[in-house]
Amino acid sequence: MSSISYWIVSTAHFRILCWLRHSNMLPTPSTSHVCFDRVYEPAEDSFLLLDTLSSASESGFLKDRFNAESGAPPLVLEVGVGSGVVLAFTAANAKSIFGRQDVLTLGTDINSFACKAASQTVRTALNDNVNPASTFLDVVNGDLASSIRPHSIDVFIFNPPYVPAELPNFTHHDRYSVLPPGKDATSFEQDSYLLELSYAGGEDGMVVTNRMLNQIPELLDVGRGVAYVLLCAQNKPELVKEQIREWGVGWEAETVGSSGKQAGWEKLQIVRIWRNLK
Repeated sequence: MSSISYWIVSTAHFRILCWLRHSNMLPTPSTSHVCFDRVYEPAEDSFLLLDTLSSASESGFLKDRFNAESGAPPLVLEVGVGSGVVLAFTAANAKSIFGRQDVLTLGTDINSFACKAASQTVRTALNDNVNPASTFLDVVNGDLASSIRPHSIDVFIFNPPYVPAELPNFTHHDRYSVLPPGKDATSFEQDSYLLELSYAGGEDGMVVTNRMLNQIPELLDVGRGVAYVLLCAQNKPELVKEQIREWGVGWEAETVGSSGKQAGWEKLQIVRIWRNLK
């Protein structure tokens, strides 16, 4: 199976996965309003993030790190929100994941259509929650975390464009990021470009991810910041973790979630990155 083909999940498979999550776990936020012609559709990687964040081991880690006595409400940032399903899930289930409801959530995406879709996904998920929930701040249209104040993020989530494929031609971005003049729909070329933004990761699928990894030490709160980054086997996750541990004193990286196998490799991994200052 090619890199791009395993990235794609069929509509039928998506519905089955949603049914399973509703039956056995915390509910998956609705994305029925999202146009998947130009916004990344929730797939195996999205569900792996949901399952990892809500797992007993990770929710235990987060509850311990962000307990009510630990200080200010945690600020959660997801870069590349896409449909908003991961950020919405985190916001709507803050009590289960963090052990507290006063959680702040924020997103960014380079795709302006994704920003609008994700905002609606999060707001709908919070409105549907029968219990008091977290506070949703906004989804900002921008490049990675370039608009975020240094050392302000407590929990960082990133499902990057990880497929080893040629990067999109960014010279079209300003034109493709809005509806064409006088039109009420996007073109095929525009939709293709917007979807490329969500999956094409350049050499080894790591060009965009490496840019983001380089920002993480300056992005996370010094005392309690933690990041969750998704990688595929072709991203060489063991090497990535070794490089993170070389950032300096106390930096840790470990796989806390995995999905599927391909040629003996874990196909997808969630890597937790944090600094142990004790």
